[in-house]
Amino acid sequence: MEYIKNIREKCPLIHFITNYVTVNDVANAALAIGGSPIMTDEILDAPDMQNICNALVINTGTLNKNTVESMIASGKRANELGHVVVLDPCGAGATPYRNEVIRKLMDEVKFDCIKGNISEIKALANVSSKTNGVDASDADQATRENLKDVFKFAKELSKATGAVIAITGVIDVIADSKNAYTTDNGCREMRAITGTGCMTAGVIAASLVANPSDKLKAVTAGVVALGLAGELAKEYAKGTGTLHIGLIDELSNMDDIKLEKGAKIERFEI
Repeated sequence: MEYIKNIREKCPLIHFITNYVTVNDVANAALAIGGSPIMTDEILDAPDMQNICNALVINTGTLNKNTVESMIASGKRANELGHVVVLDPCGAGATPYRNEVIRKLMDEVKFDCIKGNISEIKALANVSSKTNGVDASDADQATRENLKDVFKFAKELSKATGAVIAITGVIDVIADSKNAYTTDNGCREMRAITGTGCMTAGVIAASLVANPSDKLKAVTAGVVALGLAGELAKEYAKGTGTLHIGLIDELSNMDDIKLEKGAKIERFEI
């Protein structure tokens, strides 16, 4: 399937309510893959933005009461219009307030995809985790030995929410209530770049808008595209600074031939 071509032809307009640490990176990644980003979190403005957009991405990285109100109102409006909605529960499990907000979002907004690192997804699935702020704990990482356990709580969370669950890490796991894919794209050095997870959520949203026939495959394509871009950039990067720039370059040069050739994917029935 022509996942990247479809994104570039559709050029989905994506409304981001995201954290101010990574907002520029998120915008550049969305542009590089073929989307068009717009950012607003003002309650008088944000819900109406959905009238012209194709998708909404909500990121809980830097919370305040005003943005939470905008997240919920915008999410409800996106649901009314049948738009793609992606949740990035950044820092889930870190504080009681953050957990309360994310639960409220999940109760009041229907999400097409929930994307997070494994510690964040474990927190949402009520599985014991060792969250490390907004980063996953090494003790939580998916491995070949614990994949069945990861599949189990991802499947249960998907069944409870109706969302595709995307767990990013050393091994990425993308699952719905019946099937799962694992991907091995990316490089460890990407963990030292702020915002790679936030960027992934935007690429996923673009892929979901442009490839609506199979949500699980569309999300998987988005995860692979970001990971592969980092992997390709690592080949010539001199450090995390040039890796950061190279990742955006590789996203802008990504096409379906590169995606298919470079994807390291396995499919499982769960």
